[in-house]
Amino acid sequence: MTTLPAPHHEIPVPVLETEHLILRGPRAEDFATVSDFARDAERTRFIGGPAETDFDVWRGFTSAIGHWMWFGYGFWTLEDRASGAALGRIGVINHVTWPEPELGWHMFAAGEGRGLAHEAATTIRAHAANALGLDRLISHIDPANLRSRALAERLGAVIEREGILLGTPCLIYRHPSVSEVTDAAE
Repeated sequence: MTTLPAPHHEIPVPVLETEHLILRGPRAEDFATVSDFARDAERTRFIGGPAETDFDVWRGFTSAIGHWMWFGYGFWTLEDRASGAALGRIGVINHVTWPEPELGWHMFAAGEGRGLAHEAATTIRAHAANALGLDRLISHIDPANLRSRALAERLGAVIEREGILLGTPCLIYRHPSVSEVTDAAE
């Protein structure tokens, strides 16, 4: 496995905290975990499939950093408060072919099935609305990705329309306004 050198500067990623997580920017020490995820055919089947080379992993890892630099938002790394382990990546992305910013997620093996994606996505969605003015985000989800669809629906998102993303059919879920979610909780 490739060992990355320490970066020459800090990535301007705000640190967000939840009950179980620290949401932070990517770090060099995350690369091995991201590489394991990126090469796992089962975990990546709904997001373009597995990376084939170290270069493919590197390109994806650094593009996530570049997204933060370009837009001022991106994917946070979910760090387990108890163990310090990287458990997944969730955030707001707006790639060049996206119709608008998207709330996206993927969990690493150690983070699955614990409710942490919901915890992180709720916090990130509120941050996006309140700090960035990005409310009522979308999520592109493969129709066969039942776990991701269940998470979107648990977050209160509803199917707005069908679409095509990178040549593949998807469902475009629309998230509720953060003010709607806050009002419903009170």
